[in-house]
Amino acid sequence: MAGQDTSPNFLYPDWQREYEVALLELDREKLPKCMATAETAIFARLKALIDKAGHEKERIAMDDALRALRLLKQDS
Repeated sequence: MAGQDTSPNFLYPDWQREYEVALLELDREKLPKCMATAETAIFARLKALIDKAGHEKERIAMDDALRALRLLKQDS
């Protein structure tokens, strides 16, 4: 439909967009840059949360995402 936003609603938009792009990238030449961008976004968010209480679910999600990116690196 015209004018309708089709982007997914992310729980953690500070880093999940970049992470999804890396997971969905099929071009092996572009993949390393996408993975690096995702990692940078995740690490920046971790740094932003360093002195903040709470956010346990997001921290777990980021840990899972970093683990998945490491596996993706091994496979590529």
